Amino acid sequence: MWLKLCFLLLYFLVLFVLARVFEAVVWYETGFFATQLVDPVALSFRKLRTILECRGLGHSGLPEKKDVRELVEKSGDLMEGELYSALKEEEASESVSSTNFSGEMHFYELVEDTKDGIWLVQVIANDRSPLVGKVHWEKMVKKVSRFGIRTGTFNCSSDPRYCRRRGWLKSTLIMSVPQTSTSKGKVMLKEYSGRKIEVEHIFKWITAHAASRIKTIYNSEHLREEWNKSDQYRVKIYLFANLDQPPAFFSALSVKFTGRVEFIFVNVENWDNKSYMAEIGIYKTPSYILRTPEGIYRYGNNTGEFISLRAMDSFLRSLQPEVNDLFVLSLVLVNLMAWMDLFITQGATIKRFVVLISTLGTYNSLLIISWLPVLGFLQLPYLDSFYEYSLKLFRYSNTTTLASWVRADWMFYSSHPALFLSTYLGHGLLIDYFEKKRRRNNNNDEVNANNLEWLSSLWDWYTSYLFHPIASFQHFPFDSDWDEDPDLFLERLAFPDLWLHPLIPTDYIKNLPMWRFKCLGVHSDEEMLETIQDSESDSDSENKEVFSSEKEVSEDDEPNTFHRPSEGEPWCSAETCSCASKYCHNEPYERKARSYGSYSTTDDMEPDWSAWPPEMLHCTECVVCLENFENGCLLMGLPCGHVFHQNCIVMWLAGGRHCCPVCRWASYKKKQPYTHPQPLSNDPPS
Repeated sequence: MWLKLCFLLLYFLVLFVLARVFEAVVWYETGFFATQLVDPVALSFRKLRTILECRGLGHSGLPEKKDVRELVEKSGDLMEGELYSALKEEEASESVSSTNFSGEMHFYELVEDTKDGIWLVQVIANDRSPLVGKVHWEKMVKKVSRFGIRTGTFNCSSDPRYCRRRGWLKSTLIMSVPQTSTSKGKVMLKEYSGRKIEVEHIFKWITAHAASRIKTIYNSEHLREEWNKSDQYRVKIYLFANLDQPPAFFSALSVKFTGRVEFIFVNVENWDNKSYMAEIGIYKTPSYILRTPEGIYRYGNNTGEFISLRAMDSFLRSLQPEVNDLFVLSLVLVNLMAWMDLFITQGATIKRFVVLISTLGTYNSLLIISWLPVLGFLQLPYLDSFYEYSLKLFRYSNTTTLASWVRADWMFYSSHPALFLSTYLGHGLLIDYFEKKRRRNNNNDEVNANNLEWLSSLWDWYTSYLFHPIASFQHFPFDSDWDEDPDLFLERLAFPDLWLHPLIPTDYIKNLPMWRFKCLGVHSDEEMLETIQDSESDSDSENKEVFSSEKEVSEDDEPNTFHRPSEGEPWCSAETCSCASKYCHNEPYERKARSYGSYSTTDDMEPDWSAWPPEMLHCTECVVCLENFENGCLLMGLPCGHVFHQNCIVMWLAGGRHCCPVCRWASYKKKQPYTHPQPLSNDPPS
């Protein structure tokens, strides 16, 4: 998880640097930055009209370019970035969807129960034509959607009783606006009563009703009283301008931030005395001033602070966020971090996506579970001071220059989603390349695993968990032994009856007892070599007989040999064993030891039974490989008490034979411990 978080932070750093590179390229080609001011005199009439439409100011009665330019100057300074965004938004001919209400409950759920938005609904009466035609309605929808105003159509034929109860006997337009200035307050419905059914007139009607919710100041005395007043609002934003009414984006934001930020419009059109404005630091109009307990902040002086709905919305969200804003931000970050698993995971393609789905589910579940106590914690009445200190920290940090750069980059990449996704994909491919190179340097075989091998490993884990859930509480086997041997999966497909046998997990093998085989008296290698040479020179006929017998046994037993000692471990061969086979307590063991290890054993070497676990049977031969135990060999015992070479029995059990090779007792089941009988002093144990 920390590795993914580091990769995500690195990705954000790459985005920040890339945005600065784009700014440098634009400056090199055009000679200006996005924060550079634009002189409205140098703009065409079409560009000036586009700026007014994006700010939400009517211009239908202004045929002259001079009047349009003055209206742009009165609404606020124009920057290159805002001009570029406005022209790009106008060129993008994307159709905006409009809701079709199916009945009363649908209308109530979306319109009357929505407390923080504006709705424009066209009501079509029974057997009547709509008030606004299809072409004009599409233009209306596109125009108001810039300011976050949602639209819909209610056909009374779907619910005539509700239309009669509401009094909608003819086709009309309905506007839904929050009635009070408190969060989640009541909603009032206003009906359009104008005679002119044109887009501009309807838009003026909408903006006039939205602007009526904003507190308006007309003289300096009222401003002094409002400026020095302390009320429930900790954050206030003032617009000092020479306009008849505030722009539509300012009014739409006042509805969106109801209960969090208070919007105040100061109309300085007929002011003769502006001395108090100079006292509070307002020297020019128009000005957007943010008043907080920490001081005054002039909006528009930093990067990305444009006079538009989108820019000011991101600015105010960073200063006065809701809990839902923080949840959405954490959700985006967690999912971006989870998608890093697609590139960090190596191996088969199916494995990558299975791991990705598992990570997405885990991370999102943990996120939701962790947010539940946080929400309950915030509802406690004693945390008001903690909440205020948190908001104070947000205001301090988000009024810095670095925060303005981050907001500008967020708006840039969110308006260019293809660039955002391509950079994320490129960053992920680089991570995949370096991770694959690192694992290949470490000789990790999972890099070359194919889909069939990993699917067989997944099926092995799933069936083991299904039949033996208690013994399968382990990590997901992305690094499974089946990745190296897909023949195990193919063997089960070839023999259908094997599917009826439950798969036993092999995690119990690591808990089986292991120890080293030791002898009480051990000859040196030179003495053992001399003994062997002497025995060879005794009789040629006997020697030939032994070698021929040994050769036959080795040829017969070679296909069934499972013993593969690991690197650094001695071979447990009969030629070098130094402990007598007569100490085996089992008669078949004794006969096998005499036939396979007679020429290399001596009667004066006794095994050190004190090193053995008390519940293990005493024996000096492995019945899997039919070889005697050598001094220093690694042994492993089963619950039944029988002992074998560690490599031999592990290969036996890993092959699916979960039982003892001697007594067939289940290798994963406990058994009553074996009690060794006390042998007579002179008789060898039988």
